Amino acid sequence: MFQEFLYMTSRALIRTFAQVMLRFDIQRNSSLPASPMIFVANHPSATDPFLIHMILRKQMNVLITAKAFSVPVFGWFLRKVQEIPVPLEQGSAALEQARRHLEMGRSVAIFIEGHISPPEGGFLPPRSGAARLALSTGCPVVPVGISLHRERCRSIRSSIAGGVPSEARWYLRGPYAITVGLPTQYEGDVENREHVRRTSETIMEGIRALAHESERRMHRRKLASSLL
Repeated sequence: MFQEFLYMTSRALIRTFAQVMLRFDIQRNSSLPASPMIFVANHPSATDPFLIHMILRKQMNVLITAKAFSVPVFGWFLRKVQEIPVPLEQGSAALEQARRHLEMGRSVAIFIEGHISPPEGGFLPPRSGAARLALSTGCPVVPVGISLHRERCRSIRSSIAGGVPSEARWYLRGPYAITVGLPTQYEGDVENREHVRRTSETIMEGIRALAHESERRMHRRKLASSLL
């Protein structure tokens, strides 16, 4: 009960932040099934793992770099709401935990690039984790395209356990657009590396298109506001 209360309270705080600090815009291109889903998104800022929770009213869990779980207080919070740590060298453990969440009826979210997108724009090559999770569970993949003004990202340094400094690009103010695509199921042998690679590319292709759709919508809104 405490975990659910903590999650819903934090989600309300995130929603307030999005409404007050961001020109938050979300568009869903179809209705979403009631069954557990795998949301797969691009990753332009460190703020994305929080804002992606706005897609669903019910709880979902996000795969987040394990370094974040070492930050005092913040790491405690991530563990309590059951986010999923992704170690640098052992991504398979995170995928197994994500699979268990899906089996329990919860949706999960994963950032297919593995790291934050290049600051100059564009995308990193897709990692295979999302495709392997989809092929091994049969759960539908929902592609998500995020767009923001990258020049507004702020690099913020923090210290993790042991005093090791870490830096991330946070997006704290400005337009932020999300486009949620169509749920798609993928089939095939998860042990077939070429099939996993092709599936990853297919998912990434959809995410790129949705991110560009978010960008166009964001620019249209900017143009419309400038004409008022």
